[in-house]
Amino acid sequence: MNTNLASILQQADLISQTQHQQVVDLVNAEGTPVPSALLQLGIIGSNELARQLESLFGLPLVDVHHYDYTECCKALNLRDLVLRHKVLPLYVNDNTLFVGLSDPTRIDALDEFRFTTGKNTEPLLLEHKQMDAAIRRLYGSDIAGMQNNKAGRQVSDDDLSELVDLADGETVDEVADISTDTAPVSRYINQTLLDAVRKKASDIHFEPYEETYRIRFRCDGILHQHATPPANLSRRLSTRLKVMSKLNIAERRQPQDGRIKLRLSDTVTIDLRVSTLPTLWGEKIVLRILDGTSATLDIDILGYNASQKQAYLDALKKPQGMILMTGPTGSGKTVSLYTGLKILNTEERNISTAEDPVEINLPGINQVQIKSAIGLGFADALRSFLRQDPDVVMVGEIRDLETGGIAVKAAQTGHLVLSTLHTNSAAETITRLTNMGIENFNLASSLTLIIAQRLGRRLCHHCKQPDDIDPFIREQLSIPLSATVFKAAEHGCDECNKGYLGRVGIYEVMPFSRELAEALMRGASTIELERIAVEQGMQTLKHSGIEKLCEGTTSLQELQRVINLS
Repeated sequence: MNTNLASILQQADLISQTQHQQVVDLVNAEGTPVPSALLQLGIIGSNELARQLESLFGLPLVDVHHYDYTECCKALNLRDLVLRHKVLPLYVNDNTLFVGLSDPTRIDALDEFRFTTGKNTEPLLLEHKQMDAAIRRLYGSDIAGMQNNKAGRQVSDDDLSELVDLADGETVDEVADISTDTAPVSRYINQTLLDAVRKKASDIHFEPYEETYRIRFRCDGILHQHATPPANLSRRLSTRLKVMSKLNIAERRQPQDGRIKLRLSDTVTIDLRVSTLPTLWGEKIVLRILDGTSATLDIDILGYNASQKQAYLDALKKPQGMILMTGPTGSGKTVSLYTGLKILNTEERNISTAEDPVEINLPGINQVQIKSAIGLGFADALRSFLRQDPDVVMVGEIRDLETGGIAVKAAQTGHLVLSTLHTNSAAETITRLTNMGIENFNLASSLTLIIAQRLGRRLCHHCKQPDDIDPFIREQLSIPLSATVFKAAEHGCDECNKGYLGRVGIYEVMPFSRELAEALMRGASTIELERIAVEQGMQTLKHSGIEKLCEGTTSLQELQRVINLS
């Protein structure tokens, strides 16, 4: 790796010999650029480094936000060079490409950009943190151990426009070329999947329409458009994805489900769950990224307040009963369940799970993948678990009376059962189970805890701004006048995505008390059950959200998006 900058800084007495050696060791060990190493070791700040380099090299120090670098990079189609050299094309005129860099010694990068584009290159100095954030916004974060793209240069929408769509009569043998790594469509799909992983997307949507085709990523719960390849390539793209997920490419009239294992490096592998759906203009395909390595199973960072956390831990300590997680798809139920399982995962316990799919691998837990095609459903797996001397059982989802009935009986016979349902609140979960056909007295004797949850985007603490909320709304939501409420900065900053950075859980934790059991036996309604729970100290989703708002964790706009505040 190039360590010239470290040597120049030492010669200028800006860093000591010891610091120089620390930087060189880090650069050689991890392939980190010298500016990143300097910042990582705490030797110098990003702004101070930029000012010193401006003085040493006589290069103009510029602000990346003054340039339309997004359009420049898209037009040049040089993603691989940008990611490899950590430099950023800022703008281009007829004969010259102006390149932003934080290490002025990287002449090799300028030469490669000159060779690739055929234009003269002029260097401009950028603050390293600012440039790094811009590259991250464009292409996402680095993937540890990721090798260079072996399939060749990046494929653009213009490259794809030269291809034609598959004809109706073409067979599997005739389209074999799209399953090879060198085909443009194959490389384009691979690039899209890698971009999604770099941007930490949870889902990828491939959507065909009459005259357009759209690829979108769901990042932090929000869908963002990623690309618009030519509409006439709908069949080629869907066929390539179906080949990768081992689905029947001749079947385009029925929905199909499959999986893709994406190897990013020698040490990193990502699983993707694939779902196809026949639509009016072709097959829509949605990929759910199942990255078990990215989930942090730490109850202290999930967003529970002290009383909610204690209620969950108390329920996990009980030898039997049923703990239920509820909420819409993508609300974080799985992570909450796995966090509980991690706490329970000791040598003394036998834990079995039935999941569809298995999203996070936990050593020490017997995880079973549901396979409906061969008759292995949740109820079948649960029956088998009960013959395997279990202490704790996790059922991915209670979908029907059969599964729910077996889960309830397991909770009544000395087992701790964890599962999920799709309901809007904790109290509605009880109504949903009774509507399935589970008797009230069985629920009253088995339920221990119900947690309803949502995921809201977390405000970036670097750039969040005070929000002047209308006094009427403050009064309606019972927001104290002393509480400072924040909102997202309109354009965000170098550290975040439009004012937000990550997500936080918002919870409604309902311990199932004796009073609730008695009310259930009387046939109480959802409203009455919720009233009793609130009287006993339960925070509703609304009040938990307002608590996060008053803490400055999230914004009113985000709460309105994920929770009914009326």
